[in-house]
Amino acid sequence: MSERNTAIRSLHDLGLAAWFGGSLMGAVGLNGAARDEGGTETTTDRISSSGWAKWTPVNAAAIGAHLFGGGGLLAVNAQRVATQQGVAASTVAKTVVTAAALAATAYARVLGKKVELASSTDPDDLEKARQHPVDLPKARRQLACAQWAVPALTGCLVVLNALHGEQQRPSQQVPGMWERALSATHLGG
Repeated sequence: MSERNTAIRSLHDLGLAAWFGGSLMGAVGLNGAARDEGGTETTTDRISSSGWAKWTPVNAAAIGAHLFGGGGLLAVNAQRVATQQGVAASTVAKTVVTAAALAATAYARVLGKKVELASSTDPDDLEKARQHPVDLPKARRQLACAQWAVPALTGCLVVLNALHGEQQRPSQQVPGMWERALSATHLGG
């Protein structure tokens, strides 16, 4: 009943692992170290912004791998999603949480870039910051919330992946498909 999809599952899972782990390490380790070593808010912002900027391309690749793998898994499991009781609902939940995690990630990057420009020592960056002034204390608070939302949401995705793994057990597939067929028969009759 099941086939091996090691490559796409690996892209999906490794991408999510990096997205979750990197965002959690950034929120805890990078931001914490920047606070400990920064001395001033501006220096703290500069240290933290530098680390997050270095993480951005890796994070983008991780998210891309996760989304590509997720699309592949959806394609190869379309029949199960359509016929097994509970799989469509958990797939919708994963999609909604993934969209929320993507939105939180993008919002954190936008806010992070504003803080980065405002704390930079580069004259070009400071000019950009002057052209688009930002309420720095407010941006810092919003950024902290967004940076914590990302590991919270991606952690939810890890849990939903565990649920999907359990739903793939042969002992879950046949009864789930049978329940789905029975409920469809009752709705139609």
